[in-house]
Amino acid sequence: MKFFVLAVLSGVACAAVVHAAPAQDEVYVCIDPNGATEYRNTGINKACRKLDIPAASAPAPTQNKRVAPNKPAMAASPFPKADGQAQKVRDSDRKLILQDELRVEEGKLASLKAEYSNGEPERRGDERNYAKYQERAASMKDDIARTERNVEALRRELARLR
Repeated sequence: MKFFVLAVLSGVACAAVVHAAPAQDEVYVCIDPNGATEYRNTGINKACRKLDIPAASAPAPTQNKRVAPNKPAMAASPFPKADGQAQKVRDSDRKLILQDELRVEEGKLASLKAEYSNGEPERRGDERNYAKYQERAASMKDDIARTERNVEALRRELARLR
Protein backbone atom coordinates (compact mmCIF):
# COMPACT_ATOMS: atom_id res chain seq x y z
CA MET A 1 0.00 0.00 0.00
CA LYS A 2 2.83 2.38 0.88
CA PHE A 3 4.42 1.71 -2.50
CA PHE A 4 1.12 2.44 -4.26
CA VAL A 5 0.71 5.78 -2.45
CA LEU A 6 4.32 6.67 -3.26
CA ALA A 7 3.82 5.79 -6.91
CA VAL A 8 0.63 7.83 -7.13
CA LEU A 9 2.24 10.82 -5.46
CA SER A 10 5.27 10.55 -7.74
CA GLY A 11 2.99 10.42 -10.76
CA VAL A 12 1.07 13.48 -9.56
CA ALA A 13 4.29 15.39 -9.00
CA CYS A 14 5.59 14.43 -12.44
CA ALA A 15 2.30 15.46 -14.01
CA ALA A 16 2.54 18.79 -12.21
CA VAL A 17 6.04 19.30 -13.54
CA VAL A 18 5.13 18.23 -17.08
CA HIS A 19 2.00 20.35 -17.23
CA ALA A 20 3.81 23.36 -15.79
CA ALA A 21 1.85 24.26 -12.75
CA PRO A 22 0.99 27.91 -12.29
CA ALA A 23 3.46 30.06 -10.34
CA GLN A 24 1.47 29.95 -7.07
CA ASP A 25 1.65 26.12 -6.92
CA GLU A 26 4.67 24.69 -5.22
CA VAL A 27 6.16 21.21 -5.30
CA TYR A 28 8.09 19.77 -2.36
CA VAL A 29 10.22 16.65 -2.25
CA CYS A 30 10.06 14.89 1.12
CA ILE A 31 12.15 12.04 2.46
CA ASP A 32 10.37 9.91 5.07
CA PRO A 33 12.20 8.17 7.98
CA ASN A 34 12.53 4.98 5.88
CA GLY A 35 14.33 6.92 3.12
CA ALA A 36 11.48 6.86 0.60
CA THR A 37 11.03 9.94 -1.56
CA GLU A 38 7.62 11.61 -1.82
CA TYR A 39 6.48 14.57 -3.84
CA ARG A 40 3.90 16.88 -2.24
CA ASN A 41 2.29 20.23 -2.77
CA THR A 42 2.98 21.28 0.85
CA GLY A 43 6.09 21.05 2.96
CA ILE A 44 4.83 19.38 6.10
CA ASN A 45 8.12 18.91 7.95
CA LYS A 46 11.82 19.70 7.95
CA ALA A 47 12.57 16.69 5.74
CA CYS A 48 10.83 18.44 2.84
CA ARG A 49 12.44 20.87 0.49
CA LYS A 50 10.87 23.03 -2.17
CA LEU A 51 11.74 22.25 -5.78
CA ASP A 52 12.61 25.18 -7.98
CA ILE A 53 10.66 24.43 -11.14
CA PRO A 54 10.74 27.09 -13.84
CA ALA A 55 7.42 27.89 -15.42
CA ALA A 56 7.12 26.27 -18.80
CA SER A 57 5.70 28.26 -21.62
CA ALA A 58 4.29 26.91 -24.85
CA PRO A 59 5.37 28.54 -28.11
CA ALA A 60 2.88 30.90 -29.65
CA PRO A 61 0.76 29.25 -32.33
CA THR A 62 1.81 30.07 -35.84
CA GLN A 63 -0.63 31.35 -38.36
CA ASN A 64 -1.00 29.45 -41.58
CA LYS A 65 -0.03 31.65 -44.48
CA ARG A 66 -2.28 31.31 -47.44
CA VAL A 67 -0.87 31.29 -50.93
CA ALA A 68 -2.58 33.53 -53.42
CA PRO A 69 -4.46 31.50 -56.04
CA ASN A 70 -2.45 32.99 -58.91
CA LYS A 71 0.92 32.18 -57.31
CA PRO A 72 1.78 28.48 -56.98
CA ALA A 73 3.47 27.41 -53.75
CA MET A 74 7.10 26.49 -54.33
CA ALA A 75 8.31 23.29 -52.71
CA ALA A 76 11.43 23.77 -50.65
CA SER A 77 14.25 21.75 -52.22
CA PRO A 78 17.15 20.61 -50.06
CA PHE A 79 19.54 21.09 -52.99
CA PRO A 80 19.96 24.16 -55.15
CA LYS A 81 19.14 23.77 -58.82
CA ALA A 82 21.66 24.69 -61.49
CA ASP A 83 20.75 25.94 -64.92
CA GLY A 84 21.44 23.73 -67.92
CA GLN A 85 24.72 25.33 -68.98
CA ALA A 86 26.18 25.26 -65.46
CA GLN A 87 25.21 21.60 -65.13
CA LYS A 88 26.93 20.76 -68.43
CA VAL A 89 30.12 22.44 -67.16
CA ARG A 90 29.92 20.48 -63.91
CA ASP A 91 29.37 17.22 -65.81
CA SER A 92 32.37 17.84 -68.07
CA ASP A 93 34.53 18.70 -65.06
CA ARG A 94 33.40 15.51 -63.35
CA LYS A 95 34.23 13.51 -66.45
CA LEU A 96 37.75 14.99 -66.60
CA ILE A 97 38.33 14.27 -62.92
CA LEU A 98 37.17 10.66 -63.32
CA GLN A 99 39.40 10.20 -66.38
CA ASP A 100 42.42 11.55 -64.45
CA GLU A 101 41.67 9.23 -61.52
CA LEU A 102 41.32 6.30 -63.92
CA ARG A 103 44.72 7.03 -65.51
CA VAL A 104 46.35 7.22 -62.06
CA GLU A 105 44.75 3.96 -60.90
CA GLU A 106 45.70 2.15 -64.14
CA GLY A 107 49.32 3.31 -63.75
CA LYS A 108 49.33 2.17 -60.13
CA LEU A 109 47.89 -1.21 -61.17
CA ALA A 110 50.55 -1.68 -63.85
CA SER A 111 53.37 -0.93 -61.40
CA LEU A 112 51.88 -3.23 -58.73
CA LYS A 113 51.57 -6.08 -61.23
CA ALA A 114 55.14 -5.56 -62.44
CA GLU A 115 56.43 -5.64 -58.85
CA TYR A 116 54.30 -8.70 -58.02
CA SER A 117 55.63 -10.54 -61.13
CA ASN A 118 52.91 -13.18 -61.34
CA GLY A 119 52.93 -14.18 -57.68
CA GLU A 120 56.68 -14.33 -57.22
CA PRO A 121 57.92 -10.89 -56.22
CA GLU A 122 61.64 -10.40 -55.86
CA ARG A 123 62.87 -11.16 -52.37
CA ARG A 124 64.37 -8.32 -50.36
CA GLY A 125 67.36 -8.50 -48.05
CA ASP A 126 65.26 -7.87 -44.93
CA GLU A 127 63.06 -10.90 -45.73
CA ARG A 128 65.28 -13.74 -44.54
CA ASN A 129 62.23 -15.26 -42.92
CA TYR A 130 60.02 -16.91 -45.56
CA ALA A 131 56.84 -16.04 -43.64
CA LYS A 132 57.73 -12.36 -43.90
CA TYR A 133 58.15 -12.74 -47.66
CA GLN A 134 54.78 -14.52 -47.94
CA GLU A 135 53.13 -11.79 -45.90
CA ARG A 136 54.46 -9.11 -48.24
CA ALA A 137 53.35 -11.11 -51.31
CA ALA A 138 49.84 -11.50 -49.85
CA SER A 139 49.71 -7.77 -49.11
CA MET A 140 50.75 -7.03 -52.69
CA LYS A 141 48.03 -9.35 -54.00
CA ASP A 142 45.43 -7.53 -51.86
CA ASP A 143 46.67 -4.16 -53.16
CA ILE A 144 46.32 -5.40 -56.75
CA ALA A 145 42.77 -6.65 -56.12
CA ARG A 146 41.78 -3.35 -54.48
CA THR A 147 43.25 -1.31 -57.33
CA GLU A 148 41.47 -3.50 -59.91
CA ARG A 149 38.15 -2.85 -58.10
CA ASN A 150 38.90 0.89 -58.14
CA VAL A 151 39.60 0.79 -61.88
CA GLU A 152 36.35 -1.08 -62.56
CA ALA A 153 34.36 1.38 -60.41
CA LEU A 154 35.84 4.36 -62.25
CA ARG A 155 35.07 2.76 -65.61
CA ARG A 156 31.45 2.19 -64.53
CA GLU A 157 31.14 5.84 -63.47
CA LEU A 158 32.54 7.03 -66.79
CA ALA A 159 30.15 4.72 -68.69
CA ARG A 160 27.20 6.33 -66.87
CA LEU A 161 28.28 9.79 -68.00
CA ARG A 162 28.47 9.00 -71.71
